[in-house]
Amino acid sequence: MDDMLVQMQGIDKTFPGVHALKGCDFDLKRGEVHALVGENGAGKSTLMKILSGIYDMDAGQILLKGQPVSIPNPHAAQKMGISMVHQELNLMNHLTAAQNIFIGREPLNFFFLDEHALNQNAAKIFEMMNLAVQPWMKVADMTVAKQQMVEIAKALSFNSEVLIFDEPSAALTDVEIKELFRIIRQLKDNGVGIIYITHRLEELFQISDRVTVLRDGAYVDTVKTEDATINQIIKMMVGRVIYESAPEVPEDRGQDIVLEVRNLSSDNVLKNVNFNLKRGEILGFAGLVGAGRTETARAIFGADPYDSGEIYINGERVNIKNPSDAVAHSVAYLSEDRKRYGLCLGLDVKKNIVITIYEKVTAFIGWVREKFVASIASKIVEQLSIRTPSLDQKVKNLSGGNQQKLVIGKWLAKDADIMIFDEPTRGIDVGAKQEIYSLLNDLAAQGKSIIMISSELPEILRMSHRVVVMCEGRVTGELDYTEANQESIMQLATQRNGGNSVPVNA
Repeated sequence: MDDMLVQMQGIDKTFPGVHALKGCDFDLKRGEVHALVGENGAGKSTLMKILSGIYDMDAGQILLKGQPVSIPNPHAAQKMGISMVHQELNLMNHLTAAQNIFIGREPLNFFFLDEHALNQNAAKIFEMMNLAVQPWMKVADMTVAKQQMVEIAKALSFNSEVLIFDEPSAALTDVEIKELFRIIRQLKDNGVGIIYITHRLEELFQISDRVTVLRDGAYVDTVKTEDATINQIIKMMVGRVIYESAPEVPEDRGQDIVLEVRNLSSDNVLKNVNFNLKRGEILGFAGLVGAGRTETARAIFGADPYDSGEIYINGERVNIKNPSDAVAHSVAYLSEDRKRYGLCLGLDVKKNIVITIYEKVTAFIGWVREKFVASIASKIVEQLSIRTPSLDQKVKNLSGGNQQKLVIGKWLAKDADIMIFDEPTRGIDVGAKQEIYSLLNDLAAQGKSIIMISSELPEILRMSHRVVVMCEGRVTGELDYTEANQESIMQLATQRNGGNSVPVNA
């Protein structure tokens, strides 16, 4: 077939303790967007890492434009015209955006690096993407969303015929997703074949032509998107029907204020932020990228300093200088960047779970009570349905979604009273999302108080008792769940230069 770019046939892959792929098939046509979906651990990323040369396959064959090929490494894949935008950021934080994009392919002026040409080349890609990023800006100084867009720019720089997007929209706002889709459609019109992995099933019907479903490492089916429904795809993914209707929000939620933030300001990022959090409440934080939601959470947790303002816990003013102070006041924080701030990737599952309660699982002079550790870890793994061959599995070998659940698990072990969840379902499939939603509701019912930051408005509306909206470092409004909708939130989220923040009333 002249329009067939890629054919993967009978692909098999085994890791220690895990049969990740079991004879999987997949194909991609020129000028199409072919979505690849499945639950966490279904094998999607593994299959694509084989196509992009990161993993070797144990069995099967790959045809590129009808010819069998061997793809021993990512460099070979790129030379063949195959590039991948990874779910987990693969950038060097100490380098600039331009340096990351053209690493190993820098323009030279005689024998010297031509910085001007390097930045110009990056600027052209950013301009095509309508992306407000300075080429000379260090990646370490960027938000996760902008880092993700740099990853995409890097892939686009290779002018590839096959582009693999692994959860590209997970850290993006609706506005940025529209820009991403515009870029994808433009590439598609130019004959590029695009493989699109996502857990946001509504995106399938906006961008894809076909959908292939994997389950437990095996191929299930391929369907035309126009002939499919979300329920049909979900049923293929999980083997059961999942209902996503919003649960009833209880009227008898607590009225006791457990956390109050007054006039929090920092380094021209946060500007007189005011809000409170009640016992047994899920308080949603909404806003566009750069609104200051994550910065607010990090300041409360002591991860970043703030210049002025006051924080009260259970009516008493507290001085939180670092995360240890926050944990001592029973405050937990789940970062949006799990690899960088949430996990010790080189350690095993059980050590990551008990890391927040290390003093409780040690005896005498640091002697670890291994049976006690295993008991706690087993309960958390079972409670969160974390897929791992054993408690001794290295965390870096788990799927992204299971890593995310593991971060939640370590704070469940700590049993904190105030929990800040920054993008808790980022990179998590539809089945696991249901489990996280149920968990958050259960925690609230137990009297835990939760701040939930999310870029997904349906998630904010589904889960929040109240919604605090931010724009450009200010709180621009608060909405009760009875009055919150996508329009009212977006109106407040774009209320720029709104003056003083709106006071939050009980």
